Amino acid sequence: MNVTLRGRTEAYRTVSFDAAANSVCLIEQRLLPHEFKIVSTQDFRATARAITDMVVRGAGAIGATAAYGLAQGARIFRGHDLVKFSAHVERVYQTLATARPTAVDPVNALNAVRREMMRGETVAEQQALALAAAEEFANEDARHCAEIGQHGAKLIRNGMNVLTHCNAGWLAFVDIGSATAPLYAAQEQGKKFHVFCDETRPRSQGATLAAWELAQQKVSHQIIADNAAGHLMQRGEIDLVIVGSDRTLGRTGEVANKIGTYTKAVLAARHKIPLYVAIPLSTVDWKLKRGWDIPIEDRHESEVLGAWGVNSLGKRDYVRVANPTSGARNPGFDVTPAELITGIITPVGIFKPKELWKRRHQLGFIN
Repeated sequence: MNVTLRGRTEAYRTVSFDAAANSVCLIEQRLLPHEFKIVSTQDFRATARAITDMVVRGAGAIGATAAYGLAQGARIFRGHDLVKFSAHVERVYQTLATARPTAVDPVNALNAVRREMMRGETVAEQQALALAAAEEFANEDARHCAEIGQHGAKLIRNGMNVLTHCNAGWLAFVDIGSATAPLYAAQEQGKKFHVFCDETRPRSQGATLAAWELAQQKVSHQIIADNAAGHLMQRGEIDLVIVGSDRTLGRTGEVANKIGTYTKAVLAARHKIPLYVAIPLSTVDWKLKRGWDIPIEDRHESEVLGAWGVNSLGKRDYVRVANPTSGARNPGFDVTPAELITGIITPVGIFKPKELWKRRHQLGFIN
């Protein structure tokens, strides 16, 4: 997507790779919307920390970051012994796979890279194949998001008010985004609509990231408090909800997404408002049989007890908001049942959640 800074507009990807430096290049998302900065991770452990610490976040973006991280780790190996190389790659794999447990994109990305590596007969061949496969995963992520936009744009009508939750835009993917893809495609078609961005506490990705993206793209929008969505629905001021997903179960159609998504789905169902989930194929988990088994990340209580922002000196700062002697519980995700979801917007079409398994081969299922 294009970013305009100080009057100059340039195209950026959220994640890229510097082969000469063997480093992963990331937009430092914790600084947005106040500062736009590209950072580089110098080894696979730093790349894993960037995922854990949410320098980069969002299903497709951390998937691409993990893919590049595996290539990055593979490329530092010196020698020709395939057995030792395989053991080294396994250590790299595990470090990246466990960086954030709820999203399935990183594991799918890592598996895709490792499958491609196995075609190589030497260490050097496998190292080259790893980087090529990581690049292909990133490119495919961007292609899938563009295709999601083409299918999802038909859901957007002139004059609509659309609710989003968290950020499933291009910052959460390599480019374009999933939940934002229909919005951007509809904008290109000349449609006029308005977006309400849930702030998405505790990390406020809706207020900081989704709103920044929409402002850059000149899409009409307003930020709302998370608890305001029900009021707007009750007043007939929301026509459609589009969210992303960190893991969608292909067998059941259940969706794990940022905490608060389930709440919005219940509210949308109560008010008979359609709710769609937009996903690239790398977000589908074909193995798990029930949403209860999805690992839900519990994050540090400080995210709930305070907030990051920019102070009067223009410096990023943390402010304690909560009662000083209180603790907090901070689950990062929740799971929405299939019956609360109107449809899943994929790169190959829009399907009912429980149609996914029936269409698994069309949707890229690998036995």
